[in-house]
Amino acid sequence: MEIYNEYYDKVIKSKVLVGDINYKEALEKLFPLVDKFEAQRKLLDTKFYQRLERDILKGCMMPPVTIAFVADEISSITDISGFVKDNIFEAYILDGIQRLNTLKRASSQSEFDENKELLLNIIISPSKDMLLYRMITLNNGQKPMTPRHQIEILTQELFDFSDLEIDVQSEKERSEQVKRGAFNLGDISRGYLAFLTDSVHNENSKIIGEKMDQILVGRILDSNIPNSEIEFNDTLKLIDSLTNNNERNKKWFKTSNNLIGFCVGIKKSYNDLKQISASDFEEQIDKFEEAFKAINPSKVNLGKFRRELSKYLIENYSNIAEKDSDELVEEFVEITA
Repeated sequence: MEIYNEYYDKVIKSKVLVGDINYKEALEKLFPLVDKFEAQRKLLDTKFYQRLERDILKGCMMPPVTIAFVADEISSITDISGFVKDNIFEAYILDGIQRLNTLKRASSQSEFDENKELLLNIIISPSKDMLLYRMITLNNGQKPMTPRHQIEILTQELFDFSDLEIDVQSEKERSEQVKRGAFNLGDISRGYLAFLTDSVHNENSKIIGEKMDQILVGRILDSNIPNSEIEFNDTLKLIDSLTNNNERNKKWFKTSNNLIGFCVGIKKSYNDLKQISASDFEEQIDKFEEAFKAINPSKVNLGKFRRELSKYLIENYSNIAEKDSDELVEEFVEITA
């Protein structure tokens, strides 16, 4: 592997490198990364990749593969080439999974040239959120992998839930053995999507899937992620602290609509909520639930308004903390009118 140039992406505050690797080393070091994501997209058996396989054997130059790393202090990395080579098995493939699969198929043919160069784009990012932002822009328009799917994958693979007191289980893990009190990975993923889009309304059965995917991409790109003061990992740690030894709070967060509202609202009130205790938060959600009961369920979509009102609670936490439940009911009535 050779690295030729180093650049800086001001949007995602990341180092971007340009280099190459020969096919033999790519199959040894990059191809294993294809299976890194448990829920990786299915292989595509299209005419394009069939043609690409034939062209590889004829000696074509494939479009670059993009790989990425997360490194907290990228400014302190002095030996970039050494960092990439030493940490290659920690990389993520942001763009080029199908090309690597095609390369693997071509390698079984006798005319395959293992010394041919494969161009590389390499991103070293300080943030998982920045990495996902770039992944969305790279894959936008690729129908086989929707934005929602990308976020589901990265939620599971990029976040180390072992650092938290709360348990998080995927559907596969829950089917094998349910951990009592564990959070559903799907709910965490929906919270992450809400966090990235600044929206509590990312699912709408009235809009066809493909159009909804376009809307989600637009929301993510417009949500100013690169300039956000907090990352989703900060949100997870805050939820962890608020639910530690507090079953009432945990139960509230395990309601998906509450979690979604929290993940959006927290972007405006993180500094306020990181100062409070779990018991103080419990008092506020008890007040919230009492006020929520005043909403006539026959007049509104309760799930929709639970997302909106939980977002409102968290966004305006400092002001609402000073109000009683009756005052909160009046505010809810205005919002739901």
